[in-house]
Order: sequence, then C-alpha cells, then structure tokens
Amino acid sequence: MRTYVITGGTDGMGKGLGLHFLRRGDQVIAVASSAKKGGAFLQEAAAIGAGERAVFLRADLSTLTGMRATLARVADLADTVDGLVFGAQRFRPRREVTEDGIEFTFALHYLSRFVLGHGLVDALARADTPVIMNICGPGGFPGRLHWDDLTLREGYTGTRAAMQASRANDLLGVAFPHRHPNTRIRYVLYNPMMVRTAMADPLPAPHRILTKAAGFVFGRSVARAIPPIVQLLDEPPGDPVTAFRRRTRLPLTSKDFDPDNAIRLDTLTAELVQR
Repeated sequence: MRTYVITGGTDGMGKGLGLHFLRRGDQVIAVASSAKKGGAFLQEAAAIGAGERAVFLRADLSTLTGMRATLARVADLADTVDGLVFGAQRFRPRREVTEDGIEFTFALHYLSRFVLGHGLVDALARADTPVIMNICGPGGFPGRLHWDDLTLREGYTGTRAAMQASRANDLLGVAFPHRHPNTRIRYVLYNPMMVRTAMADPLPAPHRILTKAAGFVFGRSVARAIPPIVQLLDEPPGDPVTAFRRRTRLPLTSKDFDPDNAIRLDTLTAELVQR
C-alpha cells in the first residue's frame, strides 16, 4: 500500500487521482478547503470500500498558517509519503491578497507547493520510489516572472497571475535538486492541457461560458487525463527533474527552466517564507 498526498484532492483531477489510488488499495490524504467537497470525497471512498484508507484534510493553502498546519497533520498521519501531487489552484479574475500580504494566485498555486514540497522531503525520502507531481503548465501558454512585482500590485489580470505562477512552478522544479542534491525524489512538472473541470467557474459569465464550451469541444475528461499521470507516479523518470506536456517529454533547455532564475526565485521565496 502506497500513501499519496494530493492537494486539490476533492475536485477535478485531484479527486480523480485520489479515487484511482483508493480503488487499487492505496492510502490517500486529500487536502482541500471545502468541507462539503471533502465530505463528498469521503462518501465516494466509502462507497468503493476504501473509507478506512481515505483522509480529508481541510486546509487553506493560500496562507502560510494553513500550509504549516498541513505539514503537521500529514506528519501525524503518515510516516512515509510515496507520492505528493500538487493540484490545488483557483482562478481569480480580480486581485486578492492573503492574510500574509501575498497575492492569492502566487500563494496558492506556487508558494504552497514550495512549502509542502520542501517540508515533506523526509517523509518522501522513506519511500521506495518517491515522486513529486506538480500539475502546472510547462510548455503551455507563455508567461514570465515579474521579478520587481511578484505580487502583481500593478497591472493585475487573472491570466497574468496564472501564467506567472506556471513559470514559477517550472523554476520550482528545476531548483528542487539544487536544494536537495542527494535526494532520490523525482520531481515531475506536468501539463495536462485542457481538461473538463470546474476551473472556469470563477470567471465572469461570458468568459465562463466560452471557456466551458471550449473545454467541452477540445478538452478531455478527467478519466482520460489521469492515466499518464498515474504512469509517471508509478514509474518515474530517472532524471531528478522532468517536464511533460501530456505524454510528450519537454527539454529543459528553454528560458522557462533557466537554472540561474530557478536559484534566484528559490532564494527570494525562502526569504518570503521566513518573513
């Protein structure tokens, strides 16, 4: 029996992965903010005879307090973590600031993955084939880091924030083995492309309708989107860091994966967390 921690684990792809692992006999710790969806996840787990192996951890992963509380709870629940899957993200058309003074998208989509990924290294290291699966956007829409304004005080748009978080996650993966040079943990950056989930729900009505229509026509169902992720979790690549767009492996040679920028962002983020 393997143990998987999945953020965003009560909805969309996170939920689909969690139920897949439960069906085959693994333990799943689903981390999410909605008590209602958490309860529904536990009910579905019980319905497939996996209630005793399913855990719902309610947490606000947009705050440092929530991130640290999650680390403590996971440590209480599992000595070993075989796979850590990052799936939590929510689109924000308007700029929001967390209780830590950090822009919401940057906090949830990037900073929580930094804190949890580094914080669970010891638990992951005890596994036979430990993997961090970061579901983000390598090789997707263009974006860049706004080094002088990472919290986007000027010129905020939801798309701009999401694209910056995607590029930050690219660099997070590249920086991981620099911070943990002797680790056996494999870090996988994965872009599922368009999947039919609830991601578009926070959009204004016209954009939401268009996005959902595009997802219906061009997107894949969760059931079709998760098999490549499962395969990478079961049989991770041998390299410390890899990036995939669906099943296509991407070279880590573009500016999106620049090692100097990765270390620069890692340093800035560590300082932010300490403050």
